[in-house]
Amino acid sequence: MTERNSGSMAYVVGICLVATLGGLLFGYDTGVINGSIKFVQLKYELTAAMKGWAASSALLACMFGAAFAGPVSDRFGRKKVLILSAVLFLVSAIGTALPRNITEFIIFRFIGGLGVGAASMTSPMYIAEVSPARIRGRMVSVNQMAIVSGMLIVYFVNYFIARYGGDEAWNIERGWRWMFGSESIPAVILLVLAFTVPESPRWLTKQGRRDEALDILGRVDGADYAREEMVQIEDTISHESGSLSQLLQPGMRIILVIGVVLAVLQQVTGINVFLYFGSDIFEKLGGDNIDAALLQQIIVGTTMLLFTTIAIWSVDKVGRKPLMIVGSIGMGISLLAMGMYGFMRLDGMWLLIFILGYIASFSLSVGPVVWVILSEIFPTKIRGRAMAVATLCLWLANTIVSQTFPMMNENEYLVEKFNHGFPFFIYGGFCIVLVLFMVKAVPETKGKTLEEIEKYWAGAQ
Repeated sequence: MTERNSGSMAYVVGICLVATLGGLLFGYDTGVINGSIKFVQLKYELTAAMKGWAASSALLACMFGAAFAGPVSDRFGRKKVLILSAVLFLVSAIGTALPRNITEFIIFRFIGGLGVGAASMTSPMYIAEVSPARIRGRMVSVNQMAIVSGMLIVYFVNYFIARYGGDEAWNIERGWRWMFGSESIPAVILLVLAFTVPESPRWLTKQGRRDEALDILGRVDGADYAREEMVQIEDTISHESGSLSQLLQPGMRIILVIGVVLAVLQQVTGINVFLYFGSDIFEKLGGDNIDAALLQQIIVGTTMLLFTTIAIWSVDKVGRKPLMIVGSIGMGISLLAMGMYGFMRLDGMWLLIFILGYIASFSLSVGPVVWVILSEIFPTKIRGRAMAVATLCLWLANTIVSQTFPMMNENEYLVEKFNHGFPFFIYGGFCIVLVLFMVKAVPETKGKTLEEIEKYWAGAQ
């Protein structure tokens, strides 16, 4: 039995790690398309637009997943949505490994996208609601590390399947099926372990299950913390209407705008272009073969993991705003350098260096910190619905970016003029917008409880 008067860090870390398996599957499902899209394209003879659709169909589903996960998590609890996400991941893994045609493939990618959308908002929200304020940023950032770890794992899986499973003909016929099917392993693990974690204490309090919530808070950080936190939670809930329309009121609208703009800017600065089409970029812009491109993608994934780890230990010490501003500047410089690399038709190792600079900057800042901010800024009683709105907009932006990148990158006119560098100028411009938005509009939330953040917004009106 955990000691109640002092709480248990092991207990907090344990339940958060289970929740981050949703993030790991988010990353795994995101990354698996990277090494497999070329073989899927050759198998089904896809055009550039259909290639974009094969990747972005899952992202369209993410919007629906985030949309239903918000009200469902508010009604039935965060834990049940995590369980449902695991089921969707498992069905998608099996289905995308065994399609008879591209239509079936896209249907099962869509099912997986529902799981990704649900997990992308539920996992960080759950972690934020069970973690004490002093470590909340770190714990939510661990979810981003899980996302990155999922990507890195599947990059290795894709590489070894493509490299050692057989020749190109085998990869076109069977290799990509093994890549997608491998996702069933982490999906089963999440499905089993999700039944072992407690429900969010804030959600339990909203449902009138005060004793259960108090017990969980006590196990998290001790009896004194539990009593103080319960007072704040109950006071906050008593002043909330619990409807999404509350966010649209003049006094609360600014919170929704900040959340949505941050979510969209995280995507339109280009990160998922590298996560979905990284091997394609290395092949076309860098002139590498598929094996070298997949190996370079592993280097990218390792860089993401390293700098996400640094972000985890920095976010509660340095703060949200400094990391976001410095990281966004680094991303912008790297993207503009990539655009010039293509435009000037350079060669050598510079492309890899620029991409790693971008990935390092993103992983240190925009990747994990946006999710931290989104998990913090919304009122408790409508946090699920508000997170759903922001996450839905995030996935809409992701879908647009992923659909349009192959079309820009393979457009004859743009290739002739910019040599595959044009998209990176666009993404670099959005990095400048993100820096200005962080400086002007986003407050620092380091070290504040969720209830203190909510009171800040009330006082700012």
